[in-house]
Amino acid sequence: METLQLSQESADVAGSDDAATDDDTSVIALPEFIANFGAGLLEAVREQNPSVYDGQRDARWDALLDNLSRKPFPAQREVIHAITTLLTQHAPGGIINAEMGTGKTLMGIGVAVLLHHCGFPRTLVIAPPHLVYKWRREIKTTVPGARVWILNGPDTLRKLLQLRSMRTRPAVPEFFILGRVRMRMGFDWKPAFARRVATLDMETDAITRVFACCPSCGEFVCDEDGNPFTPTQARSALNEKRRACSCGERLWTLAPRAQGTRSMRELVKSALLQMPTVGEKTADRLLSRFGESLLADMLQDNLYEFINLMDDRGELVFSDRQAKRMERALAHTEISFGQGGYQASEFVKRYLPQGYFGLLIADEGHEYKNENSAQGQAMGVLARKASRTLLLTGTLMGGYADDLYHLLYRLNPSMLIEDGFNYGPKGSMGSATMAFMREHGVLIDIHKQTDEGSHRTARGEKRTVSTVKGPGFGPKGIMRYVVPYTAFLKLSQIG
Repeated sequence: METLQLSQESADVAGSDDAATDDDTSVIALPEFIANFGAGLLEAVREQNPSVYDGQRDARWDALLDNLSRKPFPAQREVIHAITTLLTQHAPGGIINAEMGTGKTLMGIGVAVLLHHCGFPRTLVIAPPHLVYKWRREIKTTVPGARVWILNGPDTLRKLLQLRSMRTRPAVPEFFILGRVRMRMGFDWKPAFARRVATLDMETDAITRVFACCPSCGEFVCDEDGNPFTPTQARSALNEKRRACSCGERLWTLAPRAQGTRSMRELVKSALLQMPTVGEKTADRLLSRFGESLLADMLQDNLYEFINLMDDRGELVFSDRQAKRMERALAHTEISFGQGGYQASEFVKRYLPQGYFGLLIADEGHEYKNENSAQGQAMGVLARKASRTLLLTGTLMGGYADDLYHLLYRLNPSMLIEDGFNYGPKGSMGSATMAFMREHGVLIDIHKQTDEGSHRTARGEKRTVSTVKGPGFGPKGIMRYVVPYTAFLKLSQIG
């Protein structure tokens, strides 16, 4: 029998070919991987994350949507059914994340109508001030017989007082629309304390001086070391943060914004000058032509009417360019003449019972993502008074994980508390936010070492570590906090 012996070079070549073949078989292109294992992966995802809505629509809900004056498109109808199923059976809050032009307002109205018939009466809508009347118009043209209250004018407090006496369940869908700037508007505050003359024994002698004290129990207002403040020191220290005495007495009081003795014409002119493209001459011309009374009513109650102001010939006063700039500016501006500064969200918190509103709809929901913003905190107060909460947005995240954290905490706090992201012992959310960022977001640790030269016995070095947040949100967080509570819709899906 003959044997074939390969040279060492040939054997090496063969060995390298075998290794290359093994490497080729261990790497699979993504399309091929999905084609081969996609069915199994999809089944595993369905088992680990069971769907809230599987496409089986409730016939009664379909009938209610068919009774609307404006019928939702099939894709919009699916979103309405999915969110209503989520809010009635699974969670206290949900999100509709849809592109511009997909009809988020119509979908929010549809969810509110279905929830009304599911035992969640009254819907509170918080919207940008320039969209308040758009919401009213769309509700009136969509829901036959609906009652709509505008809580955005100078009579907001009077209407809120009426709401306190309305305890019977409404027979028809009822909507209350509040501008988000009006929602957070309120009194300013200032330090409040009494003065007390006292003699204190020092190390060398005794001093007699006027000190700040609690107006209720007379206890001195002191710094962290226990040294009593003089009135000047107390005013400076208490002005930084509101404090209370150990007896519970508040060391601050409300300070309403004084309008002074300015006439209505001066107040309206001052408001007009806040508008882009409106200067001194334009403001005087508008006041002379239309009068301060008419302009004041428009500015504080119906901004769209002011933007589309027409002269006696029926021609628009402002050009398209001016109107667009004004609309953008008014999205973040609220104008009031002589209204009391009682904060609307504070009234709801104090005087309306828990669950008075069945649903809170937060239009442009991403605007409430900041932890310490006034409107974000006011939205959180209103969400606690409503049984269910719905966010409407086109940009759910601003790129950072903590943006989503504060939104989720206002939307569904029990979920984050269950996961261990809760207030710290001193009432701060800083540690919880950092923990959330470390687990689901991106934190960048920056190590810096500085050579400080040589000393007599050793070299000097200074090392510092700082942490900054980076953009990004992990897949685990998406599957835990976003996918189960969010319905997505693209404009291309409308058809």
